[in-house]
Amino acid sequence: MITITKDYILDILKPVNATTHKGLQGHALIIGGSYGKMGSVVLSSKAALKTGCGLVTSFIPKCGYDILQITIPEVMVITDENEKIITSIQYGFEPNAIGIGSGIGQDTNTEKGFYDFLLENKSPLIIDADGLNILSKNKNWFSLVPKKAILTPHRKELERLIGIWSSEEEMIEKVIELSLENGIIVVVKGAPTMIVNGLSVCKNTTGNAALATAGSGDVLTGIITSLVAQHYEPFEAAIFGVYLHGLTADIALPETGTQSFIASTIIDYLGEAFLSLI
Repeated sequence: MITITKDYILDILKPVNATTHKGLQGHALIIGGSYGKMGSVVLSSKAALKTGCGLVTSFIPKCGYDILQITIPEVMVITDENEKIITSIQYGFEPNAIGIGSGIGQDTNTEKGFYDFLLENKSPLIIDADGLNILSKNKNWFSLVPKKAILTPHRKELERLIGIWSSEEEMIEKVIELSLENGIIVVVKGAPTMIVNGLSVCKNTTGNAALATAGSGDVLTGIITSLVAQHYEPFEAAIFGVYLHGLTADIALPETGTQSFIASTIIDYLGEAFLSLI
């Protein structure tokens, strides 16, 4: 098992070229949201921008248009034909990475839209939340998931994907099997978070109980999607993203305490997390 240290991350970190521009810094697409759950896409999209992506587009149901445009003016928005849920994912460009699933729900029409998306998608993929839950109900769809896709389940979502386990060792064995069988990377969120890529298993060393808050996973999806869009290899993006996510909580804790730390705080402290690595 690999322990993720600061030195490990410094070997991954790519310096930003002084003459770069937004077109070279990657274009991420965040797909998600449904009526009452638009905050998830706000968090993912803002996290993607604050992690250094040059361009971010959000694909959402129509009901979220004003929310996204007002909350994050830096993000471009494309809407589904449906008012409250996502049913048909059409965006007309090729993103450098796509994060899908946050707040998307599990309506049967959304499931069909997700299936059609998997059939057509050619971009590197990060799947979270209800994207994982839909996949767990339709395991034969794994054949449509691109190699090196990153899945980011919490323990309950993971149980739906691999079944129950009786020990941490058995859980890791099952995740390794899932990863090998489908050629995917699995981020098992928890304390500590583990990243599994075939037989390679990494244990994160940053983070604390402050991260146990609503929307924390949505932020992580945005961070990892941003790093993949910036041309980090998916496994390295998953490792770096998890480390960075936890590092914000470690930096913020003396100022916020555990109780007053919320998902938006992760985004607020991304700058300090990056600076601490320089």
